[in-house]
Amino acid sequence: MTTDTPRIAALYRYPVKGLSPEGLERVELETSGYFPGDRLYAIENGPSGFNAVAPRHLPKVAYLMLMRNEALARLRTRFDPATHRLTIEENGEEAVSADLNTPEGREAVAAFMKGFVPHELRGDPRVLASPPGYRFTDARDGYVSLVNRASVQAIKDMVGAPVDPLRFRANLYLDGLEAWGEFDLLGKVLETPDGVRLKLVRRTVRCAAVNVDPETGIRDLAIPPTLSKNLGHSDCGVYAEVLNGGTLRAGEALSLVG
Repeated sequence: MTTDTPRIAALYRYPVKGLSPEGLERVELETSGYFPGDRLYAIENGPSGFNAVAPRHLPKVAYLMLMRNEALARLRTRFDPATHRLTIEENGEEAVSADLNTPEGREAVAAFMKGFVPHELRGDPRVLASPPGYRFTDARDGYVSLVNRASVQAIKDMVGAPVDPLRFRANLYLDGLEAWGEFDLLGKVLETPDGVRLKLVRRTVRCAAVNVDPETGIRDLAIPPTLSKNLGHSDCGVYAEVLNGGTLRAGEALSLVG
């Protein structure tokens, strides 16, 4: 079992499922809550049956996402949580800027997507907003996601090519662990100096989304089959439940409780 001390190297949120990440210096976690500002919206790929009044978790294929729609990685987005304004840039130029809190704003983004990936749509796209107590996470329970950057380095060695950690779209990136050491910590609790507690609950099984370069949008690697061939599984990263909320900061160390 690893005895190394993990440290939070970086924090990211993904306001719109499938679109670009936003780096953060600090976040305020709530006990048993979601990662702040994460997966607040999703772009429905044709009718999915999603019901905002009685939401239930749907498979990721219901939405535009990198596993099948790698062109999304070519877009650069900014989201202002205070105004709900999403700005999308394509090829360095602003393509659309819209208030996702309004029907008109959501329709403007949907219209852009209809022109951006017309041959990948199963019907009219629609921007969905998460109702209270729900997020458009891949995990049914919406846990905070963590990735060990040493494990990413190990994958780089396996594939023989650079591997950007952002391929894995995690909320927390950790340094200070040996490769795959995060799996040794499952069932255990990590604590920040201010008392934020995260319980690592299960491994993250990877899909073809991680094969997409987050800068170019090119599907240039075969990471899950490479993991399966070398390790007998396609896992990278873990999910964590927030046992005790508070301020989480990039750069701070995490200690093992008990």
